[in-house]
Amino acid sequence: MSGLARKDILSLSIAERIELVGDIWDSIAEVPEAVVLTDAQKAELDKRLDAYHQDPTVGAPWPVVRDRIAGRK
Repeated sequence: MSGLARKDILSLSIAERIELVGDIWDSIAEVPEAVVLTDAQKAELDKRLDAYHQDPTVGAPWPVVRDRIAGRK
């Protein structure tokens, strides 16, 4: 693998590293078929999707969850 070395990554600011992680995640999300899931992971996703279909009002949107987690310090 070519590109960034660990020392290069560590020389980035925290904001730049977070942006890099986002860019990496976006590149992975562009090819979801390349992400191999275990049977247990597939079963868990199916379970969560079924629960959502049974009652889509349960749960909270990601911004609410993120803010709640960020508030735990």
